Amino acid sequence: MKKAILLVLLYFVMQILAVVTVMLIDLPLQYFVYHRPITADTSLSPWTTVGIMLLGFVYMAIYLWRRRYLRNDGRIYKPTTLAFLGLTLVAGLSTIFIVDFLTSFLRFLPDINATTFDVLESSAVGILCVVVLGPVTEELLFRGAITRELLRRYSPRAAIVWSGVLFGVAHINPAQVVTACLMGILLAWLFVKTRSLLPGLLLHVVNNGLSVVLSATYPDVETLTDLLSPAWTAILLVLSAALLTLSLRLMSRY
Repeated sequence: MKKAILLVLLYFVMQILAVVTVMLIDLPLQYFVYHRPITADTSLSPWTTVGIMLLGFVYMAIYLWRRRYLRNDGRIYKPTTLAFLGLTLVAGLSTIFIVDFLTSFLRFLPDINATTFDVLESSAVGILCVVVLGPVTEELLFRGAITRELLRRYSPRAAIVWSGVLFGVAHINPAQVVTACLMGILLAWLFVKTRSLLPGLLLHVVNNGLSVVLSATYPDVETLTDLLSPAWTAILLVLSAALLTLSLRLMSRY
């Protein structure tokens, strides 16, 4: 558990290192090029949000690679069957809707990252970070490194739960912690079942991609249930629960 927690803390350290790196570039640029005075109220340029996120991913990936957490054991980068990937999407989309429904009851939780995501989603590079680079880095860290560390010391069930909890807590944002924890449990289960990062990565990309599409298409909508009537919400909720149960049973035979 200590190594898993240290890896999460290191993830935060890499984000801080990325902030410092970008500030060392951005502040002199503002002062010497744009001739803006540097004061306590000086804010970073809009592009720096993307730069910080991108650098944080790069720093973390480099560390994991150099520390040999990402060494190939013959399965970690190997694709599963197409049938399993299809079931992964069914289970994932079902979970996304169920989690989205639960989110509608957690609106009281503050969303401290709302502004950050608005900035990221305003540029192609920012969207690439959210939809692709973020999921890749998080899967390498939380499943490729942290879940594997937990599996060395705990039962698969305990490793899955703790992996999900750490994944949720690492998001820090109160509005995301609960939903990230639940999704993290499913992602960890997929990894434990296959020992491959690809099913979880596929689901992670789809989840973040849907979030970006929903945000861009309906900027004033917080959850999918806001677009549906109570009757349709109930129907889709029952259908999602049934599909999730069925897909998990079929995948458990893998």
